[in-house]
Amino acid sequence: MSGHSKWNNIKRKKEKTDAQKAKIFTKIGREMAIIVRDGGPDPANNSRLKDCIAKAKANNVPNENIERIIKKAAGETDGSTYEELIYEGYGPDGIAVVVEALTDNRNRTAGDMRHYFDKNGGNLGQNGSVMFMFNRLGILRINAEGLDEDTVMEDALEAGADDFSAEEEIFEIITPPNDLGLVRDALDAKGYSFISAEVEYVASTETKLTNEDSIKKMERLIDMLEENDDVQAVWHNWDMDE
Repeated sequence: MSGHSKWNNIKRKKEKTDAQKAKIFTKIGREMAIIVRDGGPDPANNSRLKDCIAKAKANNVPNENIERIIKKAAGETDGSTYEELIYEGYGPDGIAVVVEALTDNRNRTAGDMRHYFDKNGGNLGQNGSVMFMFNRLGILRINAEGLDEDTVMEDALEAGADDFSAEEEIFEIITPPNDLGLVRDALDAKGYSFISAEVEYVASTETKLTNEDSIKKMERLIDMLEENDDVQAVWHNWDMDE
């Protein structure tokens, strides 16, 4: 796996304007509300909620916001029905793209997805068209500053992680998707804090773009997807290393 390139993508997401951060808060809030409605408001009995709370904290969502979202969702009876959908497609020069969405109108969202891909030199595909290029993994990232690599690796493997790598200024810990929460809790108990901790679609191989026009189109495609209110996450196999 190319951890370096994935980290570039994470940094890109972190370097957002305040308005974009507010949109991230809103998206996490919607995801959390759906999880509460499906599995209840107690994170001790709802592992997905526990994972989502950790994700919210990693994205600097204030605790009072998290508590308000959970309380509201637990008592909400407005009849809103959201679906969790996965879209697959190809960006410029065959870059594989996976989009996770939460929508209350699949026709609207599908139309938006098709428009974004078409506008940027790609095309929306069928289910399974690119998913075979990705592995679903739990990924935890820890700021490496001031930490000993061997100690963190030992703690991670002892906690049940499958793999460990050091990438630039971060340590990356890989787990099976269902073990993410257990590994995170074990490391949290040892005093570690996380830049991010969530299940991701990780490309098995990555593709470089050398054409400037294709690079601009791919950047614009990612921006358009991430700006869409229905889109929760965007994964791709573009090797963003310069």
